[in-house]
Parts: sequence; C-alpha cells; structure tokens
Amino acid sequence: MSDPSSSLLGRLGELRERVALLVERRSATDPTAADPMRGMYLTDDAVRRLLSGRAEDTPAPGSDEPETAAEPADDDRLPWLAHWLRLSPLDTRVLLIALAPDLDRAFEPLYGYLNDDVTRRRATVGLALDLCGVPAHSAAGRSRFHPAARLLALGLIEVEDPERPFLSRSLRVPDRVVAHLLGDDTPDPALAGTARLLPYRPPPQDAQSPDGAAGPGAAHGVDPLASRLAGQLSVHPLTVYLREHRDGDGLAFATDALGIAGVPALHLVPGEHPPDHHPAEHAPAERTAGERLPYRELLREARLTGRAIVVTSLPERPGELIRALAVDDVPVLFADPRPYDPQWCDAGRDPLVLDAPRQRAGDLDAWRAALGPQEPAFDLAPVVAAYRLGPGGIDRASRSALDHAAFDGTELSAAHLRLAARQQSASGLERHARRIRPDVGWPDLVLPEGPLTQLRELVLRARHRDRVLGDWRLSAGGGRGRGVVGLFAGDSGTGKTLSAEVVAGELGLDLYVVQLPSVVDKYVGETEKNLERIFSEADRTDAVLLFDEADAVFGKRSEVSSSNDRHANMESAYLLQRLESFDGIALLTTNLRANIDDAFTRRLDLVVDFPFPDEEQRLALWRHSLAHVPCADDVDPASCAADFELAGGSIRSAVVTAAYAAAGRGDGVSTADLLAGARREYRKAGRLVLDDASW
Repeated sequence: MSDPSSSLLGRLGELRERVALLVERRSATDPTAADPMRGMYLTDDAVRRLLSGRAEDTPAPGSDEPETAAEPADDDRLPWLAHWLRLSPLDTRVLLIALAPDLDRAFEPLYGYLNDDVTRRRATVGLALDLCGVPAHSAAGRSRFHPAARLLALGLIEVEDPERPFLSRSLRVPDRVVAHLLGDDTPDPALAGTARLLPYRPPPQDAQSPDGAAGPGAAHGVDPLASRLAGQLSVHPLTVYLREHRDGDGLAFATDALGIAGVPALHLVPGEHPPDHHPAEHAPAERTAGERLPYRELLREARLTGRAIVVTSLPERPGELIRALAVDDVPVLFADPRPYDPQWCDAGRDPLVLDAPRQRAGDLDAWRAALGPQEPAFDLAPVVAAYRLGPGGIDRASRSALDHAAFDGTELSAAHLRLAARQQSASGLERHARRIRPDVGWPDLVLPEGPLTQLRELVLRARHRDRVLGDWRLSAGGGRGRGVVGLFAGDSGTGKTLSAEVVAGELGLDLYVVQLPSVVDKYVGETEKNLERIFSEADRTDAVLLFDEADAVFGKRSEVSSSNDRHANMESAYLLQRLESFDGIALLTTNLRANIDDAFTRRLDLVVDFPFPDEEQRLALWRHSLAHVPCADDVDPASCAADFELAGGSIRSAVVTAAYAAAGRGDGVSTADLLAGARREYRKAGRLVLDDASW
C-alpha cells in the first residue's frame, strides 16, 4: 500500500499549476507586480487599477467538472475521504487549496502574493474561489463557506477572521484533518479524557442466544443489529437507544454487534452522577455536561476513521446529547438503564429503541481473549462464572490479574484473577453494609451432610443461573430476575454467617453484611428507599448480600390495626416485589424461621436449616478450633464436647478464652483451660454451671 503522504503531496502538482497560471495573470495586469514592497502598501496605480473594477473571473481549468464524486481507485486518503463524506469535486478542491500551506511551505509566499499581503499566508475565501474558477459574486460558490455548508459542518475546514470582509477571511484545515490525510490515525487530543477507542472484541460464538429480557425490543438479537450496522439491510446509518437492565448490558451488546459487523467504535462517557442524591443537593449548573462535550471533534473523528460512537452513562438530561450526536452519517448507540423519553428529541427523529439483553456471567471467550494466548494453568470456567463484567471490565480485570501475578513473580492463578475481578466490582454498598473479604473455605465448615449439600447447590445455582433461567427458559416470567436468594435458619452460633462467607469465597465475591440500623428509618417510606439503594447497588455489582437477623425486615405481615401496621406491611410488600426482580445473590439468616413471612419463603431458592451440633460434631468443632493453637501434650477436648452442649460460635469463643489464658502463662492450652472457657460460655448463656471442684 502506498504512503498516504506521498500520494497527497503528488496531488499538489495540479494545484501548483493553477497557482502559477493565476500568478501569471496577476503579474501581466498588475503594475506593482515587480515592486518588492508589494502587499505592504497601495500605490496610486494600484488604487486606480482597483477602482477601474476590472474582474478576473476567467474560469480556471476543470471548473466545469460534475458535482458528484466518483469512487477512488487508489490508496490516496483525500479521494477516499471525499467519497466517504460525499464531498463534491468543488468541495474537494477547496479542501486541497486550504490544505496546501500545511503540506508545502512554498505555497505560503505564493498565497501571500495573491492575497496582496505578505503576512496573509493562508488561502482566503476569495483566493479559493479564484483558484477554483468560481466568480466571487457567485451565490453558489460563496455558500460553500457558510457554517451550514458541508466542509464547515463536518469540521474539515474553518473560516477565520470573522471581522474581515467575507472574501478576505482565512481558511484553515484543523490539525487533526491534516494528520489523518497524511496517514496519522492518532485520536484527536480534544477527546482525551472524554472518549476512547473501544477495544475490538471477537464476535461471540452464540450471537443469537436467548436473552430472556422482556419488552418488544427483546426480540431483536445481536445479529439483526450487526447487519444494520454493517449496512446489509440499510445504507442509512443507525441511531440506537439500548435500554439496560443492568449497568454494562448495553455496552456489552453494542460491542458484540460492532464486532460481528466489523465496525470500529469510539466509546464516550459523558459523565456519571451519584446514584442516590437529592435534587436540591445536586442542582444542575448553568451549563450542562452535554454542553462541555466536544461534539464537533467527536463526530469528525468518527467520520475520518469510519467509526461508530457508543455512549454510556448518559447525563441526567440527555436530550441535547442525543440531538447533537444523532446525525445521518455516523452510527451512534446510546445505552442507559432509563426508558427512552420521546421528549428528549422534541420533534426530531427518535432513535431505534431496543432492550439490551442481560449480560451473561462467565463469558469464557472474552476472558480468554483478554488474558492472551497462553492458557491459564487452572480451570477458568468456575473461576469467572460469577462475574458479570462487560468487555471493558474483563479487559481491566485481566490486565490487573496479570500485573498482580508479575508483581508476585508467579504464574497467573485463580486467586489473582478473583482479586482483580472483585476490584472491578468496587461497590457503593459500604455505605449501608459491612464488607467482608472471605478468608475461609469448605474445610472450615463442620456441618452435617444435608446442609453442606444444600450450600454446594446454592453455589451451583449462582454459577449456572444464566444457562438454566436464560438459555433453557426456566425463568418464571413476569419480569422476574435471575437472582439467587437463600435463607439460613438455625440457633445462634450454628454457622450461618460463616457459611455465607464460605459461599461468597467459593464464588470469588465479597460478602456485604447489611447493617439494619442504617436501613430502618422511623420516617415513612425512608426504609424502602434505603433498601432500594442496597438492592440496586447489589444488582449493579458482583457481590453476595447478607441480611443478618433478617426477620427484622422480612417478618410476617400482621392485621392492620394502626398506621404503624399499615406501614410495616408496606415495607413487606415492597420487599416481596423487589425480590422478584432481583438479579444478585442475597442470603438471609434468622434464629426464628417461624417469624419469616410465608410469602418470602415461596420466593426463596433454598432454605438451609442449621441443626444444633451433636456430641460428635461438637468434638469436631473443638478440634477444628484448636488446629492452629499450641496445646499441651495431654489436652483432650472430648470431655468438653460431651459435657457442654455448645454451638460452634460458643466453642470458638471458649477456645479463644483458653488461648488467652495459655498465652498469659507462656504455655500451651491445657484441658483445664478448655473447661474454664466452656464454663464461661455456659454462664454467658445463663445456663447452670456446677461448682468447679465437681469437675
């Protein structure tokens, strides 16, 4: 392929001939042509010549060319740009005339001579018309330099010096256009921090997989959108509004469609606003976020490089943004969780509105492509199964995991990948919940086989819910989400919270324990608002939500005898509806299962009962708690397991008490220390303890 710069410089030869012809004509009729100070002052002869009104409107060669551009046949970027942007031959010549001083310095003094001002070294409107052989009084010719004219509207040239007379205004080609025509595809610096190149994503293997989304747009899979973007079904560029169910769904869907269509794209993020704010605290400024965006540069970059534009995180008032970018020659895809409002475009043309399919978790193809050609040494599928990250999140998580592995000086491991993926799900849940980084696993659970089996099933449901509820269409419908909700019921200390941490750790997710005092509010309606913030944030991020002592908010509804009862029942009704549409993973714990409303129980995927441990399990719990504690040679927790009916949490507390006593002596834990710790736990529970001597 030839060098674009050499092809473009070769085209200046014809322009040089035109300039030479005009110079010859001027010098033949201009008595001051030989004056070395020409252009710095006006002589009497020059004034008389100007007042004589002699016109030099003789058409230059080629001025009668047709107004339609033919498709170019070489690698020169100028004719390709003219063809792509539907520029007429006259527009193309004007562009080349304005471009010449930026490519060849010899044109600067020539233009200064023709402008009768050695300091005016760029082409002017009048000079461009002269070189094109168009009369200066031609309305059609002058209209080429109006703001709405194609060259100016597309940002290919700029008319400067608005205070000067029209014909003496200078023409300038923006630096980005010059760089593109010379073969430089570096994005416009004006877009730095606002837009970026959307990384190419290989087309998904199952492009037309069922999405399970509701609404009329759900019938539209990725293939029809890709066909429209590729121009197979319509030559008119497409403006699409993708309604997201979850943050990132629209970007993932747009990336898949663009990948199939083979269309590169620019990703624009106009700016984000807090998810839960009060209007009075965040009043819009005099200039909206849209007014600060470089619309002109963004559209020009898309046109120069043949890219589409993908816009996510729309501002609170997106009307101006949509109207500015909805043009007829650039494909634009907007993505936002809000429903499209026709008022945003006023009387303009509405975009094509589609529902973006729910984003699938565990996209192995995307993860493998982001991690590089080397196959990980571990099974990738179960590690990434729980993460619903979009293309950008997968790329960032993969790079971060590789960086962590390089920092540790080891090969990439599942722990590196899980850590990086959790960092991409940095959540706003910490305002209402306490985050726990799981540090336990299945060996830390001492439970009967029944609860253990149910806990493993819970993990299985979380990993394969997209396939079962989506691909196999086993969702209950009615807008029901794909969330996993389980109830852990049992006495205090039987391992409910620990089990929740193990489930989160097995999935590679953080555990967020909801702080009920920060949720429940005495004012009517505020509790529901706090819960909605929590559920919405849990839907948006990859995390496990734990409602400890859930009967405080998921309790049974009662007969309405006062306004308090009515408001409490309203909270329960809200929770019932919200659980239906929940897409995350939520676990509820309670000491009193009977207090949970039956309507909540029906919406639970699993109810795991944690039994009080028998003597054999208590002995296993004592030994597990002492696994890393220095002990005396003759220590035997069997007597403690037989004589003290304690749950796992109390057994751990008893071991901690014994360990402190041993640490104070500088010795190992003895059986007497364990007995003392067990008796203390009995007293804390208000149970009868015999005199120490009887032991």
